Amino acid sequence: MHQKTQTGEKPYSCTECGKQFKRSSHLKEHHRIHGGEKKHTCVVCSKKFVSKSRLKSHEKIHSMEKPYSCAVCGKKFLSNSYLKIHEKIHTLEKLYRCVVCEKQFVSNRYLKRHEKIHTMEKSYSCAVCGKQFLSNSYLKIHEKIHTLDKPYKCVVCGKCFVSNRYLKTHQKIHTGEKPYNCVVCGRQFGTKSNLEIHERLHTGEKPYCCVVCGKNFLCNSYLKTHEKIHTREKLYSCIVCGKKFLCRRYLKSHEKIHTGEKLYSCVVCGKKFSCNMYLKAHEKIHTGEKPHSCVVCGKQFVSNSYRKIHEKIHTGEKPHSCVVCGKQFGTKSKLKIHEKTHSGEKPYSCEVCGKKFLFNKYLKSHEKMHSGEKPYSCVVCGKQFVSNSYIKIHEKIHTGEKPYSCVICGKQFGSKSKVEMHERIHTGEKPYSCNVCGKKFVCNSYLKNHEKKGCTSRKNLTVVETNL
Repeated sequence: MHQKTQTGEKPYSCTECGKQFKRSSHLKEHHRIHGGEKKHTCVVCSKKFVSKSRLKSHEKIHSMEKPYSCAVCGKKFLSNSYLKIHEKIHTLEKLYRCVVCEKQFVSNRYLKRHEKIHTMEKSYSCAVCGKQFLSNSYLKIHEKIHTLDKPYKCVVCGKCFVSNRYLKTHQKIHTGEKPYNCVVCGRQFGTKSNLEIHERLHTGEKPYCCVVCGKNFLCNSYLKTHEKIHTREKLYSCIVCGKKFLCRRYLKSHEKIHTGEKLYSCVVCGKKFSCNMYLKAHEKIHTGEKPHSCVVCGKQFVSNSYRKIHEKIHTGEKPHSCVVCGKQFGTKSKLKIHEKTHSGEKPYSCEVCGKKFLFNKYLKSHEKMHSGEKPYSCVVCGKQFVSNSYIKIHEKIHTGEKPYSCVICGKQFGSKSKVEMHERIHTGEKPYSCNVCGKKFVCNSYLKNHEKKGCTSRKNLTVVETNL
């Protein structure tokens, strides 16, 4: 028996699916999966199992018994087999290699699961919605979405989860535990899967490809979210405002706007954020870290997403069009801002003066005018500003940097808003109108000046009202 372990020989094959085993007892246990025979029931949660050994392993979840400890980091496990797999993280021993992409794994089970990415094999289907999965364990977790069964509860905040694995990942938010380190940049992660996705930023690996447009992605979840762009499918709706989203993650992030929940705090300035991703991007303001560089002009950015938005300046790519006026934009967020120009929607109001704004960040910046707070200072002349974006525009006065060029006459500008305003001289576009006299302007500031000075029609209307 021991010799078969060393040679990898598996003489026992399943007649149903062809899976091979080293021992006859393992094959018999496997046969029960096809037969649906599960004789062993957990007395706590009534879950059924094909063998007594699997039931015993499961019961340790309820008793929290983890008798096997890692000698290196002290992490505990339910079974010795899980400990053995874990220990390979420390030794970096990865004996199992994928023949397609050559990625290596610490166990054959992880390799088999990975290989299904290449074959697109998803043998397990949800009986409710038809969604397919690589493994039965993923299917079981998914099915709890339909039943709303969330038996795993966080003892710190009370949040419930469909699986113990999700609970364990969540608990690291409270403990700050990040045991997985990137060997390239040293960045730490709470889960191995997040580390693996991150490492692809360094290697450039994007194994998930969209069959419609051919775009590649770092992980399957990004691909799934992207595919909904083609189908226009938005299954997740906010119960407060009705806004719909492509994926549950976006909905959860949005819902925090209504609840005001911000669990992630910056240790430097105390600013709070609704998700860890926003906190990480913010922390780079304090460290000055900008690891992502534009290949054209060399400008550096705190995140890869900001770099991608910037590169559209050079390519001129504007895939998002306004259905009202046809104006095109490089990002969907810019289009959303523009669309509110037509609708006049300004949902955020200042409690001091009542002025309304398109976005909460504009309101926050405005409120600093009342409080006198100007936390951002120019390192050259010391001038202070209410927001980081204003200081960035100001600093270009000292550097002389003008990265934005007019596509018609070539004139250069320090900010994108200024080049857009300039281009309206060529196009004749004047999107801002006076509600009293109807006069149009190329930018909102010109309209505001017109209104403050008092347009002729407004003055005439005041005279008529006085005479009456």
